[in-house]
Amino acid sequence: MHLIDIYIQEVTRRLPEKNRNDIALELQSTIEDMLPENFTEEDEKEALAKLGSPVTLASGYLDRPMHLIGPYYFGIYVTLLKMILPIAATIALIVSISESILSYNANETVINIVLTIIGKGIVEILSTLMQSFFWITIIFAILERANISNEKLSIKTSLKDWTPDDLKRIPSILKEKKIPKSKIFGSLLEIAILTVIYFNGVKLLGVYENTHGKLQMTIPSFNEEVLQSYWLIVVIGIAVEVALVCYKFVVSQWTMKVATLNIVRHVISSIVFIVLFSNSSLINPDFIEYLEGLLNSPFEMKSSLHLGLILLFVAFAVIDVIKGFRKANISS
Repeated sequence: MHLIDIYIQEVTRRLPEKNRNDIALELQSTIEDMLPENFTEEDEKEALAKLGSPVTLASGYLDRPMHLIGPYYFGIYVTLLKMILPIAATIALIVSISESILSYNANETVINIVLTIIGKGIVEILSTLMQSFFWITIIFAILERANISNEKLSIKTSLKDWTPDDLKRIPSILKEKKIPKSKIFGSLLEIAILTVIYFNGVKLLGVYENTHGKLQMTIPSFNEEVLQSYWLIVVIGIAVEVALVCYKFVVSQWTMKVATLNIVRHVISSIVFIVLFSNSSLINPDFIEYLEGLLNSPFEMKSSLHLGLILLFVAFAVIDVIKGFRKANISS
């Protein structure tokens, strides 16, 4: 790609999607007017240097003030808010519903139970959103007011004035290789939900019965001691998953390095999954006995179920690894 194309890409990606095409055409026309008929790369650099940093130029197209968070940090600040707030709200809703289920009282009417769940859910979500928004904003406000002047930062955050040569270090991203923000958000949300389920599974998943007018769990589906014994490798697996998602967010496209790291991530997560489900005591024996009574027959599918889940997990991992390398091998 020409430096001009990369420059326009760097400007428009920081703008609302509905305005990108119009501004891209406007920028293209403006830059072409600044160039001679048979222009060279040096002519491109001179024209782009006059326009200045894409970050600063993009901020000029926005119709909203950015006093608390300046133009350099504003883009990533908004992106993180869009990613983190929905995840935080979802987790707060899951916790709220779980608490309502655990404190269920059979003497209450259905409408009161529903209204209680909705009311507590809204309160929990709003509280979580406000706290998340506050702390994220505080962090970026501190960064904005640090002793480094962000007006002097280039796109690559090096401590020097921006020049068109910086565009050469920014890879052009093909649509087929791009990692959508929705995928990043989905991965973080999945990790958050699975983490909540693992560390609260004994309290959330199991057999519930009405005891003295209150719904209570009588038989947990998982063995708490087994889950606790594997907490370290689970945390390591979660950390690896989060690290790769963050790296994908930074790189924004499939590369050979991302695909290779994806293998490492799947190997580690598969090991964790296999270790967990290879333990025959993972599922509570009382829960197995309850299922046998419910089915009026011995629950002999236990080992087959474990093996089936392991094979399914590994199969999805292999498919994802293959997809990753295929996208990484797409040439520009």
